[in-house]
Amino acid sequence: MIVGSMPVLGIALALCSAAVLSVGNLWQSRGVRLAAERAEASGSSSASARQLLRTPVWLGGTLLFGIAILLQMGGLALAPLILVQPIGVAALVFTTLLTARSSGRRPARTVVQAILLSLVGVIAFVTVAAVVSKQRPIGTQQLVEMLTTLGAVLIAALVVVLVGKRGTLPPLVYVALGGVFSGFVATLGKTVILRVEDMFTGGRFHFGPESLLTLVCIVGIGVASGLSIYFVQFSHTCNSPDVVIAGLTVIDPALAVVLGITILHEAAGAPMWSTFAFVVAGAIAVLGVLRLARAEGSLEAVSSDSSAPQPSSSHPRTGDRA
Repeated sequence: MIVGSMPVLGIALALCSAAVLSVGNLWQSRGVRLAAERAEASGSSSASARQLLRTPVWLGGTLLFGIAILLQMGGLALAPLILVQPIGVAALVFTTLLTARSSGRRPARTVVQAILLSLVGVIAFVTVAAVVSKQRPIGTQQLVEMLTTLGAVLIAALVVVLVGKRGTLPPLVYVALGGVFSGFVATLGKTVILRVEDMFTGGRFHFGPESLLTLVCIVGIGVASGLSIYFVQFSHTCNSPDVVIAGLTVIDPALAVVLGITILHEAAGAPMWSTFAFVVAGAIAVLGVLRLARAEGSLEAVSSDSSAPQPSSSHPRTGDRA
């Protein structure tokens, strides 16, 4: 058996994935802003894909993003999904520390409180899931349901993109979409790992008609990975790095656990209290992300006001005028 045979190494790979993801997230954010500044200087309203490809720091961040996905898949191959996915929350802590170090100042209290709130919500959510869930064999029906769900989300994302062209969507929507597709990457990846393992049952390779769905799942991983990267890049144009990584680390594990419960039936027979705990923990995590977005927005507004030129105090008084 491959899956779950080395959980300690799986956790270590997940921590490495979180660290790499946080650095890649910061590099991508910096690259998007540099490309936008270059586009503005040339008279364009937004950065093009060609300008991004000519930005080394963005390319480095994208490479790290891909490495983070590979490390995550390695962790999923060695430990259960509900054990690996929560580790991604560490990326939020790494990003906060790196941002504070690069800026040379400590994060604001409101930012720290919002991050802690998100961490508490996510950790509580996945802890309950770890207690009540069990990994079960994945059948053909479950693969069909997973791919159908992905298809429905793809259609919804298309509608969001079309509506978003009018500029009527809040920036957090794009962060949420990046987290949703990242969650599908993890869940489909774990599904493929289990199915491939079944193909080698008894030391012999078995490839039947039902294995074609496994190939479709692999294609789904590619599509979900591409869309996750796309929405993350777009999120960097209208959100701070902390908000982007917070949304990913909250929505990604939450969606993965929800799919594991509803489609993979990993929580079949779980007590009723667990449902209430899921709802409360998820609400706390989302509230933390919203508070983080509000705190970051307030800090940016204060920074903009402080950097604006102040009116001169040397203007003539009314009584001095001729």
